[in-house]
Amino acid sequence: MSWYCAYAKDKPLHARYHDTEHGFPLTNERLLFERLAMEIMQAGLSWTIVLKKRRALNKAFDRFSVTKVAAYKERDIKRLLADSSIIRNRRKIEAITENANRLLQIRRTHKNLAGWLAAHHPRSKAEWVKLFRATFVFMGEEIVNEFLMGINLLPGAHRKDCPIYKQIQKVMRFGKEGRT
Repeated sequence: MSWYCAYAKDKPLHARYHDTEHGFPLTNERLLFERLAMEIMQAGLSWTIVLKKRRALNKAFDRFSVTKVAAYKERDIKRLLADSSIIRNRRKIEAITENANRLLQIRRTHKNLAGWLAAHHPRSKAEWVKLFRATFVFMGEEIVNEFLMGINLLPGAHRKDCPIYKQIQKVMRFGKEGRT
């Protein structure tokens, strides 16, 4: 199961994320979009880098407002590429922008990303990967797996002996969300 429980324990940046967000159910569209973008940004990098740049990414990407990011033009891409406080990778930035446009399309049929996820749940990891690749861009197997595990749609975020695992089970019983 999850190696992250032991890894995060003595690392304050990771411990906060592990204890309050990782593996908790999530339905807020802005936060779901932020998490998806963070997973895209993490590809080929460490999660530590992404967590350190999270605040700057939120500022640079208009707090991950789907509508605002979907409206980005080339000048916005150039602005982001010039912003040294974020991860500056054109392919990743363009993928986040394109995925915002695809989320606007999802709103037409499923109200929001949470509705789309709920409509397709449950699925195996392989089925999720296939669906994400057909729906979004820059969707590698690990990006999809970590995103879905991080929002409790795939198992493995925490070991069963992790105290946070028990908290998540309580949250699941009462239908609450993690971070809002």
